[in-house]
Amino acid sequence: MPLRIAVILGSTRPGRRGDQIAAWALEVARAHGGADYELVDLADHDLGNLDEPGNPNFQQYQHDHTRAWGALIDSFDGYVFLVPEYNHSYPGALKNALDYVYREWNDKAAGIISYGGWVAGARAAEALRLVLAELQVATVRAQPTISTHPSFHTGTFVPQEGLDTAVGDMLDQVIAWSGALRRVRQAKTQTPTAA
Repeated sequence: MPLRIAVILGSTRPGRRGDQIAAWALEVARAHGGADYELVDLADHDLGNLDEPGNPNFQQYQHDHTRAWGALIDSFDGYVFLVPEYNHSYPGALKNALDYVYREWNDKAAGIISYGGWVAGARAAEALRLVLAELQVATVRAQPTISTHPSFHTGTFVPQEGLDTAVGDMLDQVIAWSGALRRVRQAKTQTPTAA
């Protein structure tokens, strides 16, 4: 069974630029191969503010939207987060989506493509890494960054030279780690045999 990698668009902001980057990144990923890739746009999921009364570690969800979100996140072996930088961090909608579930994220791998102004979203990516570590998501080292100033100088996303190569390098790491962590998850679910 091929690996399944979600490309998660972490902004729901009206007028966002991330949808253009996401369409391009998904095309690059599919051309790269090595896994099945699917776009997960947070704007398509009606999560609202976190409204589950219980600890997500116990997976005792009260709402259909949480169960659907959990099943979707659980179905992937790894993730690529497309994250803009807002005020030196990443969007609240992404933090909210991460907080809804817990075990569904565990023992998976992730890459991050950040975008933003002068520092190309690097601070958002670093803030995201801290939260992903707590969710037991292993982030890979390769981190493509997109400065929106030159990339959108025409109003439409134009990837800078070498960006597709940087994304390919990140995907190689995500694929390798996702495959290894799939085996970790499988080992955890196997029942011990009697001696």
